[in-house]
Amino acid sequence: MKTVIVCVSVSHGNTRRVADTMAEVLGAKVVSPEEADPAELAAADLVGFGSGVFYGRLHAHLTDFVKALPAGRGRAFVFATNGLPHPPPALVARPLVRLLEGRGFTVDGSFSCRALDTWALFKLVGGINKRRPDGGDLAAARAFAERLRDGRAARA
Repeated sequence: MKTVIVCVSVSHGNTRRVADTMAEVLGAKVVSPEEADPAELAAADLVGFGSGVFYGRLHAHLTDFVKALPAGRGRAFVFATNGLPHPPPALVARPLVRLLEGRGFTVDGSFSCRALDTWALFKLVGGINKRRPDGGDLAAARAFAERLRDGRAARA
Protein backbone atom coordinates (compact mmCIF):
# COMPACT_ATOMS: atom_id res chain seq x y z
CA MET A 1 0.00 0.00 0.00
CA LYS A 2 1.51 3.34 -1.07
CA THR A 3 1.13 5.91 1.70
CA VAL A 4 2.22 9.53 2.03
CA ILE A 5 1.95 11.62 5.20
CA VAL A 6 1.80 15.41 4.88
CA CYS A 7 2.94 16.91 8.18
CA VAL A 8 3.40 20.41 9.58
CA SER A 9 5.60 20.28 12.68
CA VAL A 10 6.88 23.73 13.61
CA SER A 11 7.54 24.08 17.33
CA HIS A 12 9.29 21.10 18.93
CA GLY A 13 9.06 18.25 16.41
CA ASN A 14 6.16 16.66 18.32
CA THR A 15 3.92 16.16 15.32
CA ARG A 16 6.82 14.88 13.22
CA ARG A 17 7.58 12.22 15.87
CA VAL A 18 3.98 11.01 15.65
CA ALA A 19 4.11 11.11 11.83
CA ASP A 20 7.38 9.12 11.78
CA THR A 21 5.89 6.51 14.13
CA MET A 22 2.87 6.07 11.87
CA ALA A 23 5.13 6.04 8.81
CA GLU A 24 7.10 3.07 10.19
CA VAL A 25 3.91 1.01 10.40
CA LEU A 26 2.51 2.18 7.06
CA GLY A 27 5.76 2.18 5.09
CA ALA A 28 5.00 5.82 4.36
CA LYS A 29 6.95 8.80 3.16
CA VAL A 30 6.61 11.91 5.40
CA VAL A 31 6.68 15.31 3.69
CA SER A 32 5.84 18.91 4.47
CA PRO A 33 3.16 20.66 2.39
CA GLU A 34 5.97 22.45 0.53
CA GLU A 35 7.59 19.11 -0.38
CA ALA A 36 4.36 17.31 -1.26
CA ASP A 37 3.72 16.42 -4.89
CA PRO A 38 -0.01 16.47 -5.71
CA ALA A 39 0.54 13.77 -8.37
CA GLU A 40 2.18 11.52 -5.77
CA LEU A 41 -0.72 12.10 -3.38
CA ALA A 42 -3.21 11.24 -6.15
CA ALA A 43 -1.35 7.97 -6.79
CA ALA A 44 -1.22 7.00 -3.11
CA ASP A 45 -3.58 4.46 -1.57
CA LEU A 46 -3.66 6.38 1.71
CA VAL A 47 -2.68 9.96 2.61
CA GLY A 48 -2.26 11.29 6.14
CA PHE A 49 -2.54 14.95 7.07
CA GLY A 50 -1.31 16.22 10.43
CA SER A 51 -0.15 19.22 12.41
CA GLY A 52 -0.04 20.70 15.84
CA VAL A 53 -3.08 22.56 17.13
CA PHE A 54 -2.80 26.34 17.22
CA TYR A 55 -5.60 28.37 18.84
CA GLY A 56 -7.89 25.34 18.55
CA ARG A 57 -7.18 24.72 14.86
CA LEU A 58 -4.80 22.71 12.75
CA HIS A 59 -1.95 24.74 11.24
CA ALA A 60 -2.95 27.10 8.42
CA HIS A 61 -0.19 25.74 6.13
CA LEU A 62 -1.87 22.35 6.23
CA THR A 63 -5.42 23.59 5.68
CA ASP A 64 -4.28 25.93 2.88
CA PHE A 65 -2.48 23.02 1.24
CA VAL A 66 -5.61 20.86 1.34
CA LYS A 67 -7.72 23.71 -0.05
CA ALA A 68 -5.36 23.92 -3.04
CA LEU A 69 -5.38 20.17 -3.81
CA PRO A 70 -7.05 19.15 -7.05
CA ALA A 71 -10.22 17.11 -6.64
CA GLY A 72 -9.61 13.37 -6.67
CA ARG A 73 -10.30 10.19 -4.80
CA GLY A 74 -8.59 8.19 -2.12
CA ARG A 75 -8.38 7.27 1.52
CA ALA A 76 -7.08 9.74 4.09
CA PHE A 77 -6.59 10.22 7.81
CA VAL A 78 -5.99 13.24 10.03
CA PHE A 79 -3.81 13.54 13.14
CA ALA A 80 -2.82 16.26 15.57
CA THR A 81 -0.73 17.05 18.62
CA ASN A 82 -1.96 19.51 21.22
CA GLY A 83 -0.57 21.00 24.41
CA LEU A 84 -3.85 21.82 26.08
CA PRO A 85 -6.64 19.48 27.07
CA HIS A 86 -8.81 19.29 24.04
CA PRO A 87 -12.05 17.89 22.77
CA PRO A 88 -12.10 14.47 21.12
CA PRO A 89 -9.82 14.26 18.05
CA ALA A 90 -12.80 14.12 15.74
CA LEU A 91 -13.80 17.66 16.79
CA VAL A 92 -10.31 19.11 16.30
CA ALA A 93 -10.05 17.34 12.93
CA ARG A 94 -13.60 18.06 11.73
CA PRO A 95 -12.82 21.19 9.64
CA LEU A 96 -9.96 19.43 7.84
CA VAL A 97 -12.02 16.26 7.42
CA ARG A 98 -14.73 18.33 5.71
CA LEU A 99 -12.15 19.94 3.43
CA LEU A 100 -10.73 16.53 2.51
CA GLU A 101 -14.17 15.08 1.83
CA GLY A 102 -14.88 18.09 -0.36
CA ARG A 103 -11.74 17.24 -2.34
CA GLY A 104 -12.97 13.66 -2.85
CA PHE A 105 -11.19 11.81 -0.03
CA THR A 106 -12.77 9.21 2.21
CA VAL A 107 -11.46 9.93 5.71
CA ASP A 108 -10.87 6.70 7.63
CA GLY A 109 -10.16 8.23 11.01
CA SER A 110 -8.41 10.77 13.18
CA PHE A 111 -5.82 10.62 15.95
CA SER A 112 -4.67 13.14 18.54
CA CYS A 113 -2.33 13.16 21.51
CA ARG A 114 -0.87 15.60 24.00
CA ALA A 115 2.51 17.21 23.33
CA LEU A 116 5.01 19.70 24.70
CA ASP A 117 3.61 23.22 24.56
CA THR A 118 5.67 26.35 25.27
CA TRP A 119 3.12 28.92 24.07
CA ALA A 120 2.91 32.26 25.91
CA LEU A 121 2.87 31.87 29.69
CA PHE A 122 3.74 28.16 29.49
CA LYS A 123 7.19 29.19 28.27
CA LEU A 124 7.90 30.82 31.65
CA VAL A 125 7.73 27.42 33.37
CA GLY A 126 9.48 25.50 30.62
CA GLY A 127 6.25 24.36 29.00
CA ILE A 128 3.54 21.85 29.76
CA ASN A 129 3.49 18.16 28.81
CA LYS A 130 7.29 18.21 28.91
CA ARG A 131 7.71 14.53 28.10
CA ARG A 132 4.93 14.20 25.53
CA PRO A 133 4.38 12.61 23.18
CA ASP A 134 5.65 9.77 25.32
CA GLY A 135 5.93 6.04 24.78
CA GLY A 136 2.22 5.55 25.44
CA ASP A 137 1.27 8.25 22.95
CA LEU A 138 3.54 6.77 20.28
CA ALA A 139 2.18 3.27 20.99
CA ALA A 140 -1.34 4.64 20.47
CA ALA A 141 -0.21 6.26 17.20
CA ARG A 142 1.29 2.94 16.13
CA ALA A 143 -1.96 1.08 16.94
CA PHE A 144 -3.96 3.70 15.01
CA ALA A 145 -1.67 3.21 11.99
CA GLU A 146 -2.02 -0.57 12.25
CA ARG A 147 -5.80 -0.24 12.06
CA LEU A 148 -5.43 1.98 8.99
CA ARG A 149 -2.99 -0.47 7.41
CA ASP A 150 -5.36 -3.37 8.05
CA GLY A 151 -8.23 -1.49 6.39
CA ARG A 152 -10.22 -0.92 9.57
CA ALA A 153 -11.74 2.46 10.28
CA ALA A 154 -9.43 4.02 12.83
CA ARG A 155 -10.55 6.25 15.66
CA ALA A 156 -8.29 7.24 18.53
